[in-house]
Amino acid sequence: MPGSVARVTEISAKSDSSFDDAVKVALDRANSTLRGITSAYVKDQVVEVQNGAIAAYRVHLLVTFILE
Repeated sequence: MPGSVARVTEISAKSDSSFDDAVKVALDRANSTLRGITSAYVKDQVVEVQNGAIAAYRVHLLVTFILE
C-alpha cells in the first residue's frame, strides 16, 4: 500500500526587519537540516519591544516534512 508519513516540528526564528524575513530565516535554517519539507504554517507572530519601539520580529512555525 503506497503512501507517505510526515512529521510536524515547531521552530521559531527572529529578524530585525520583518515577519516575512523571520519566516525566510526559519525556512532557510530548516532546509539546511531537514529534507522533504512540504509546508510551513505560521502559528504565531510576536514583536519584541524596547523603549516603546519594535526591536525584533519573531515567528513560530509548524514545519511539515516527509519521512524517508
